[in-house]
Amino acid sequence: MNNRGTGLVRASAVAAAGNTALMAFSVNRTEQEGQEHLPAEVPANAHRAGCHHENGLLRDSLHVLERDGVWHVISEDYSYKTEPYYTILSYELAGKNVRPASSTVLDAYIVPICLERARLAGLPVVEWGVSQGYVPLPSIIYGLNYFATSADFFEVRDGKEAKEVIAHVTNKGKYPFCFQKIPANATVHSCISIFGRTTDSCAAIAGLAEKIYQVFSLPLVTMVFVGTENGYRLSSLSPAKYSRISRDERALLTSYISR
Repeated sequence: MNNRGTGLVRASAVAAAGNTALMAFSVNRTEQEGQEHLPAEVPANAHRAGCHHENGLLRDSLHVLERDGVWHVISEDYSYKTEPYYTILSYELAGKNVRPASSTVLDAYIVPICLERARLAGLPVVEWGVSQGYVPLPSIIYGLNYFATSADFFEVRDGKEAKEVIAHVTNKGKYPFCFQKIPANATVHSCISIFGRTTDSCAAIAGLAEKIYQVFSLPLVTMVFVGTENGYRLSSLSPAKYSRISRDERALLTSYISR
């Protein structure tokens, strides 16, 4: 019933990271020299990771790179109380210019807050509401309980299906949920953004991906869009697993880390 990733949107290929030299670091991996470049608050086992290439994109691996005075934290997931979240906090406490910010990552994965923040920045977003029972049809439904994740959503088009999904995401009425009313002919698409860039043939949303990065500064994120004859509107942002991204997306991300 989960409709995550229905219809992958593609965009035209883009150049990998430009000629600007990047200083990359991987957290919690084998030790190397060069730690004098890291803020004192960063764990002592942080190290330069320029030679890791795709082997550095392991499950739960965390990378930090510096570019033009900005420290970028790259991870699969920035959720509250995770290692990436606390790494961001450590840089903020050290007075560093770090992206994404701790406040931003908290907002990005809570669907209603994410959409409102995107709307205020001028991005097209879907119509949404919060409910504990009512849902217009057809709709997309996201759970809002403590254990819910924006990576899981349900597309419902009839009353029986909606009732079953609502019972599931609310734990039989204990929690609210977010619904997004969509046109009957709408399609749902997902796409990976890497520093605001997309790969392959994602031309339809390449411009939106760049604008989303300007608002949230998430180096790696899954974007879900609703497509209609009037264009694409943002539905949600969610974590992106290294194991789920394509070869071209891995190459683009690796180029940022290795340079």
